Amino acid sequence: MRPHNRPRPAIATFLLASAALWGCATPQIVPDETVPEVIVDLPPTFAQADSAAVYNPLRWWTAFDDPVLDRLVDSALVANLDLAEAVARVDETRARAGLSRASLWPGITASTSVTHSDSPSNTGQFAAFGTDLPSGIPTDTTGGGIPSSDESSDRISFTQTSLTLGVQYELDFWGRARNETRASVGDLYASAADLQAARLGVLAQTISTYFEIVDLRSRIELTVESLSLIDDRLAVTENRYERGLVGSFELYQLRQEFRGTQASLPQLERQLTDAEGRLAALVGVYAGQLGAMLPDSTRPRLVIDDVPAGLPSELLIQRPDVRAAAYRYEAARYRIGAARAQLFPSVSLGGSVGTQADGVLGLLDPAQWVASLTAGVTAPLFQGGRLRSNVEVAEAGYRRLGAAYARSVLTAFRETETALEAYEEERQRYTLLADQLSEAQASAQLQADRYRRGVGDVTDYLDALRAEVSVQTQLASAARSVALAQLDIHRALGGGWIEDGVVPDIRLVPGEVATPHALDGRDRPAVPVVGIPSIPDPLRSASGEPPEAVPTR
Repeated sequence: MRPHNRPRPAIATFLLASAALWGCATPQIVPDETVPEVIVDLPPTFAQADSAAVYNPLRWWTAFDDPVLDRLVDSALVANLDLAEAVARVDETRARAGLSRASLWPGITASTSVTHSDSPSNTGQFAAFGTDLPSGIPTDTTGGGIPSSDESSDRISFTQTSLTLGVQYELDFWGRARNETRASVGDLYASAADLQAARLGVLAQTISTYFEIVDLRSRIELTVESLSLIDDRLAVTENRYERGLVGSFELYQLRQEFRGTQASLPQLERQLTDAEGRLAALVGVYAGQLGAMLPDSTRPRLVIDDVPAGLPSELLIQRPDVRAAAYRYEAARYRIGAARAQLFPSVSLGGSVGTQADGVLGLLDPAQWVASLTAGVTAPLFQGGRLRSNVEVAEAGYRRLGAAYARSVLTAFRETETALEAYEEERQRYTLLADQLSEAQASAQLQADRYRRGVGDVTDYLDALRAEVSVQTQLASAARSVALAQLDIHRALGGGWIEDGVVPDIRLVPGEVATPHALDGRDRPAVPVVGIPSIPDPLRSASGEPPEAVPTR
């Protein structure tokens, strides 16, 4: 048997032992999945519910039935800088997941080198033989990288060229690399949910600012109209005061009302300018460029339909901040496994194959091949408690994120209950004010008829008109409150709903962002209604790549 074949049985024995160790390695590395008790006890329905609905996250803002609002929202989805930052954050997390996944595969390197040595014959490896070369070593440089002796100077020189392909691989017996990769994939899903939360926040700000602008414009118009009516009423009162028909108290009271109403206009206009500037920033333009998207005569239609009562509490799992907390909680569980795996020995394999010669052409000679194979086991004997501390850190982080997950569910449930109650109360208030406006309009019409017939006083007519304008102002603000209450429901649930139908297939459409359960059409993680979302095994992924949250905006 030739010398270079002797180590092979030992290497083969080592590999067989490693395979056996792989087969029988069944320590409890990753802790069992646990669901926080708060989530297990989640109520099946909301208090303000009595009929069912299904979740519909796509373009839920169209429920407001306002084309101007639709254009503003679409512009915000495309040009908002907060969303651009969130998209870049998802891309960064995806790249980190790719880095983590790379540790699951062997590292392959290729290298080439040229070495030239020129040294005295009485130094180095030939110094033991004195100034003469050992017998059997040729003294020319005709090939093979064999050193030659220059008799005139007692020097030895040689040139060696090599081309090598190397492989390094650490066997993941205890699942350290795999658990780290699954944790990083969980972070990717959580980052995608954060993007959804940021998107929901931008949409909510855009919609609420839009209704604020509509309300302020309406209040300014009604204030100007009210000023005109007060001015007319003041002129009549001054005329009557000069004739001694009314006292000074009524006159000064009307003057104070006129000045107070007049003083409110600059404040309303300042608020309008501020709101328009905030809306412009949300849609990614300057305030002066907002006119094309926001016409002066904006009159949105108020939608006060019943919210599908009985919105099931399971819809909370679709809320992006809850989903992000759930994915981080699950990722922390795999980080415990990765930390525990570091307590066990690690097995690494390495090898290289190539050629060596005294020149470039010699590298092509098959007879010049060289090869090596190495295998090793490294066991942590003493680390000063560092590895145990890493496990404790991971376990504490798991408990912390479990508490954060439970808190996010409680918060979401509370906010949804509050939003449903507020929406119902604001609808009732709007209905009552609408009835009051009908009464005020009837009163104004009656006083107008009495004045035309000469049996009524002009002051009664003007006062009736002022009362009607006052109720219109309250009704405009009430309409804004109803719209914002409905927006709070959408925000609390993370989207919209369909009363009778089936949950639509989640697809990426213009103006939409991928939801966490649509990150990869070939390998979608299963997300139970209530519980912990699963993270796919990176080695069993059909795509062979970390799932991508495509942030198409």
